[in-house]
Amino acid sequence: MFYEPIKRNHGLPHDPFKAIVAPRPIGWISSVDKAGKVNLAPYSFFNGVATFPPMVMFASDGFKDSVRNISETMEFVCNLATWDLREAMNKTSESVPHEINEFELAGLTQAASKLVAPPRVAESPCALECKATQIVQMRGADGSARDNYVTFGEVVGVHIDEKYIENGILNAAALKPIARLGYRDYSVVTELFQMVRPDEKRR
Repeated sequence: MFYEPIKRNHGLPHDPFKAIVAPRPIGWISSVDKAGKVNLAPYSFFNGVATFPPMVMFASDGFKDSVRNISETMEFVCNLATWDLREAMNKTSESVPHEINEFELAGLTQAASKLVAPPRVAESPCALECKATQIVQMRGADGSARDNYVTFGEVVGVHIDEKYIENGILNAAALKPIARLGYRDYSVVTELFQMVRPDEKRR
């Protein structure tokens, strides 16, 4: 089949785009506004974009509380969403008034960050403290401004629960990170495999 997304002519009950661009890691973003109100929300368009300095991004459909808060303070935390925390993560996706603290809504514990103001999720085994570098409003192929925003941040601090470090390596399978697929589907990492790049074999 072939379809043009802008025309929505796929003829299916739901657009399969997100099922193709999958699995996607979940950016579980904690932020605070200039008044100190806390927000926690998951974003499935999230990833690392640079190695040194390490940088991440997350994208939001709409100028939501996370983006608004970060535009005011230029700080945020990416908390790792895991199998054990799946229900709490899902709870924080609920649309609630700005004054509602999603940590409390989901029964999570706020832990103080070291270098940024937003708290991290204490129950999460890994967290990335970030300083925002830019917030970009996306444009369509026709050049028109869209209600989509990409927030980039430099990772300035990393928290890791040391019980997941084995022989000097972070055991991703033990962490059981979850990822978003299409529709209402998620996946969880429980198995790993390795491959050596061709240029590494020649060294």
